[in-house]
Amino acid sequence: MNSRERSIAEGILLTDQYQLTMAQLYYRMGMHEKMAQFDHFFRSYPDYGQHKAGYCVNAGLEWLLDWMESLQVREEDISYLSSQTGNSGEPVFDEDFLSWLKSSPPFANLTMKAIPEGRVVHPDVPLTTVQGPLAWAQILETSLLNHLNFQTLIATKASRIHHSGGNGLLLEFGLRRGPEKGANAGTRAALIGGADFSSNVGASHILGIEPKGTHAHSMVQVFLALGGSELDAFRAYADVYPDDCLLLVDTVDTLESGIPNAIKVFEELKQKGHQPVGIRLDSGDLAFLSIQARKMLDEAGFEDTIIVLSNQLDELVLWQILTQIRKESECCDVHPDRVIDSLVYGVGTRLITSQGHAALDGVYKLVAVRDNAEWVPAIKISENPAKVPNPGNKHVWRAYDQRGRATVDILSLEEEDPRKMDELVLHHPAEHAVFRILQQAEVDHIEPLLEEVWVDGEVVIEIPPLERLRQRRLDDVSKLDPGVCRLMNPHIYHVSLTEKLWNLKRDLIERLD
Repeated sequence: MNSRERSIAEGILLTDQYQLTMAQLYYRMGMHEKMAQFDHFFRSYPDYGQHKAGYCVNAGLEWLLDWMESLQVREEDISYLSSQTGNSGEPVFDEDFLSWLKSSPPFANLTMKAIPEGRVVHPDVPLTTVQGPLAWAQILETSLLNHLNFQTLIATKASRIHHSGGNGLLLEFGLRRGPEKGANAGTRAALIGGADFSSNVGASHILGIEPKGTHAHSMVQVFLALGGSELDAFRAYADVYPDDCLLLVDTVDTLESGIPNAIKVFEELKQKGHQPVGIRLDSGDLAFLSIQARKMLDEAGFEDTIIVLSNQLDELVLWQILTQIRKESECCDVHPDRVIDSLVYGVGTRLITSQGHAALDGVYKLVAVRDNAEWVPAIKISENPAKVPNPGNKHVWRAYDQRGRATVDILSLEEEDPRKMDELVLHHPAEHAVFRILQQAEVDHIEPLLEEVWVDGEVVIEIPPLERLRQRRLDDVSKLDPGVCRLMNPHIYHVSLTEKLWNLKRDLIERLD
């Protein structure tokens, strides 16, 4: 794909065909300027098979806004659309529609609200709401989901891995295994969700952090193939990077060769006034080898060195490694905390691909249309009650209990403010018989979650730096009950509808049945 082709594929035509055919239908019916509201939300947490998420981390908004802000409909786009023909051989898109599309600035009259990036989010809660002319709001759907679903998925995975590793330093190594250019988005999401650094040089640069890495087995193999030794390879690396020396020690034999040779090189560095960084373990029983490596390094006087673990790590594997270290290390005369506190985790494939759950089921549903200056709620009926969206123009709130813990996310109609209600009757979004009554006396505070991010063709928020997004995640995760953060069978976080919204939803369903 050349640069011209790429600009077409990644521009306004980064959408599904049916978005454009629907837009033409709206244009033909005179409905294209009718104001509509769509909600973007996901239906369920990622389920990885042996374990499941109890929360998600919102991500991707900045890159979506950048894409929207840079767009224009160009002659190349119109030329391509005009060349499309249907089964009859007639053009799919008529000249008058294409003329309107060319002359209409993309997303100029849209208003978008969103839950800020980095915040913890839950199923059925609108992460993004879009109000604006029907045709353009419809065209936006595919790219919005493309930008937001993947980054939210990867940020969630990174947060779980970070939590499982006892909040130890986490390095993202997924560029070589990621979905082509989408790996850059994955790197960004991982850094929001819990990764401290990445090996991805370009993405690290634009995000304002230093890339991190060690060396490959191939470096040692080259020296071996040319008649040298593992020790020669380590010495060469230390000579070039004396203050950043972190050696991969499992190319030959980890305990008999790799670590002893690394210690020799570290002693030589120390004599020259340099401080070695540590070693990396990429194969074998990582828990056992970590214990042995820590003991050997400490006995050699290198207590400040780190041990980087890599090779198909994820949250469950890390949990197993740390559990084994806690059980075995004291038998080897090493305190488990001594081992665990020195560990750094390099996570690649299973993070960048969200192994076990490869896609977030985020959707974009019409919930209201404005008619005669009034918003008319819209609803989609499904045999599965969980797939019936919550209608109308809504607000999203988060309530905290007296401990300061997040206890429920509340969806209300636009005119409602739960902060002003003495008693909240809260309904399950799908199960009509399930409700709870929340007294204001039980609540520490309630905060609104949605904020305006795009108004009339412009970004209206200050784009926060990466560090602020990370801090949002840390703050929100710290306010979750520990049970919600469990790796397996997490406690269910409550998402509820106000009674007024529930009654509206029920009435619309009954009217259409």
